[in-house]
Amino acid sequence: MSCFQTLQDYAFRSLGYGERLLPRSDFTLCEQFTLIGSGMIWNIYFGVLAVFTGFFLATALAVAKNSSQAIYRKPAEWFIFLFRGSPLFIQFFFAYFMFLSLKGVSPIFDPLTSAWLGALIVLFLNTAAYTGEIFYGALQSIPKGDVEAADAYGLSGWPRFRRVVWPTMLRLAWPAYTNEAIFLFHATTLVYFSGFPAWRQKGDALYYASYFADKTFNPFIPYPILAFYFILLTLVIISGFGLVNKRLNRHLPQARRAKLKLRINLIR
Repeated sequence: MSCFQTLQDYAFRSLGYGERLLPRSDFTLCEQFTLIGSGMIWNIYFGVLAVFTGFFLATALAVAKNSSQAIYRKPAEWFIFLFRGSPLFIQFFFAYFMFLSLKGVSPIFDPLTSAWLGALIVLFLNTAAYTGEIFYGALQSIPKGDVEAADAYGLSGWPRFRRVVWPTMLRLAWPAYTNEAIFLFHATTLVYFSGFPAWRQKGDALYYASYFADKTFNPFIPYPILAFYFILLTLVIISGFGLVNKRLNRHLPQARRAKLKLRINLIR
């Protein structure tokens, strides 16, 4: 089988298109690159949607935690503590069995036991908690002079938050938020190893890399391929977030502009 034919058969297999049966023997390098790359579609899906939706919840959590009123502050503090204090793997595990019990109550909850929705909800809540703490720290670091200047211009309430507080919070938090986004994309590899089943072998990149490692008894080919794909994805994330970072800091002198630095999290 040519590499072009392999691409036709397996490029979108993780979505249910193309050849249904996985290769059983005589695995070629092209097959491994193609199938692991096909699985990356799910990792990108989980990461993009979780980061996008989690951003808005994280902003609300940061504002609530920064509030002087306990009715807003305490729920935000406990939410952040719960999801930052427990491992993501355990969150997947408990969420799946909770969704499974809800499925027995009503068929309307059936999608929650599928990875495309159930695992996405867990990732969304997890990254919102981590990002909320990052944004809260940025809120605490906003110079008082900026807020006082906004008051002097007659800005208060929502206009002050939208024009002064929120942009400054993002500018201060963006380098740390970039690292959180990178690690979230890496954490998507836990989805199919934590309870949520891969229906009809429609798994993510790690699912297919593990398949080849098990069949060939040689992990030194599929796992470096997986690492290669994630390195490329990380470079794309850094580039995209870097453009946003430049936009947020465009009004500052060159010497004061925050630089993005990649910091690897060894454990979550």
